[in-house]
Amino acid sequence: MIIFNTDLDKTLIYSYKHDIGNDKLCAEIYQGRQVSFVTRRTAELLKRVNETVLLVPTTTRTLEQYVRIDLGIGTPHYALVCNGGILITDGEEDSGWYRESFERVEDCQGELRLAQEVLEADENRSFEIRNVSSLFIFTKSDEPQLSVELLRSALDTSKMDVFYNGVKVYAVPKALGKGAAVKRLRDRLGAELVIAAGDSEFDVPLLNAADEAIAPPDFPEPEKLTCKPHIMQSGGIFSEYVLEKVLEIAAHT
Repeated sequence: MIIFNTDLDKTLIYSYKHDIGNDKLCAEIYQGRQVSFVTRRTAELLKRVNETVLLVPTTTRTLEQYVRIDLGIGTPHYALVCNGGILITDGEEDSGWYRESFERVEDCQGELRLAQEVLEADENRSFEIRNVSSLFIFTKSDEPQLSVELLRSALDTSKMDVFYNGVKVYAVPKALGKGAAVKRLRDRLGAELVIAAGDSEFDVPLLNAADEAIAPPDFPEPEKLTCKPHIMQSGGIFSEYVLEKVLEIAAHT
């Protein structure tokens, strides 16, 4: 069995703010608006990939945010959401997986409460504070770097990762991560090969948990990748490169 764990945003799908040309299909509707898209070529490749390997969306999105996405391949057999803390099996949440995830972060509940207190007092915060399933804290900030600095100064960084991606700010227990989730699912399913794709530094643990990893040309600090990396050269659409590379790897396995 080959598992393909893939990030979603800016890896397979792109927001309306991102120019991927006019030949595209809607992948997400939110409050009546089309907010995310795939290229038509990506949609075609997704069908081929889904017939070839076990495609597992692996995202920091909450379950509510994830179910808005339509990749055009039906409901994936498995999806890892909430940074890997929740496993969706044939559209249903796996309660046993969540219990194990919570046990991994139970000793960080005080840190999560402290993170919420710090962000409540942060004048840069521009969004509500969300405690996602008692797994991690999320918000948005007009000055995300400053918000991250506030959190790092208050939290136990031996237990917690604090980072930002664009305007989004996260406080996440180190025990919870896409990389750990990839390893857990691999062990459960007995996969022979794992391929992963992601676009940001936040995805390093995801990529390093795989045998072969796919990253974009502007991937930050590619030297952190300890797996076999495939770095896209400049030009083209990353999602299309990702899926073509997955098919190539699978054909030679």
